[in-house]
Amino acid sequence: MGEVSLVDISKRFTLRLEGKVHTVQALDRVSFTVRNGEIVVLIGPSGCGKTTALRVTMGLETATSGRVTVDGREVKACGYDRGMVFQHAELLPWLTALENVMFGLEMKGVRGPALRETAMRYLELVGLKDSAVRRPHQLSGGMQQRVGIARALAIDPAVLLMDEPFGALDAQTRESMQAELLDIHARTKKTILFVTHDLDEAVLLADHIVVMRAGRIQDVVEVPLPRPRGDLGVIRGTPAFAETRYRIWRAVHGAGTRH
Repeated sequence: MGEVSLVDISKRFTLRLEGKVHTVQALDRVSFTVRNGEIVVLIGPSGCGKTTALRVTMGLETATSGRVTVDGREVKACGYDRGMVFQHAELLPWLTALENVMFGLEMKGVRGPALRETAMRYLELVGLKDSAVRRPHQLSGGMQQRVGIARALAIDPAVLLMDEPFGALDAQTRESMQAELLDIHARTKKTILFVTHDLDEAVLLADHIVVMRAGRIQDVVEVPLPRPRGDLGVIRGTPAFAETRYRIWRAVHGAGTRH
């Protein structure tokens, strides 16, 4: 299982600038649910609170008020029921791809033959079985992100949290990684909460899109594209894709329904 619920989440940061104390309202009573096996995408302009919402869900930040639950259990800190993939893979440069995946498993307490076997299985899942002994500097940006995804999946989290994981990649690699993620999702059925700035990416990946502005939810849009998604190039040419993208564009620019 892997249902995530954010209920009336608010988050304020206190900053001291030039001797004065400033309060920033990053999130203001944000509520939404990611059902088991769904991909929900958070989108909005920079500073709208989407990454803060993700970090609160992971347990890297503590909400000022409200609660986050995973399968009904309240999130108090980081836990192995959640795995996170960052914009940059954040791999340990002195370890091989296999060892980077094993590192996460070791932190969870996996030992013995299962350690290597599990890490190899997830490297194979992301198409990197033949690159197991390479170090990060020997891998392309897309390959490094695949290792990061394998590392997050290897601990078998109920929920995968992804913070603009393809944002630093070139366009061609980004499209390849989108297709790869959809394939992984089809095979693992993981619940995914995904942050992006890219409207096309949001529509291609999501079951629902949560549009945020100034720390609040502007709109929640259901994506009427069936799964499996198949050829993403073909999907981009469909009326359903164009209509959904336009609705998201309107909401991002303040023309959608406020929640």
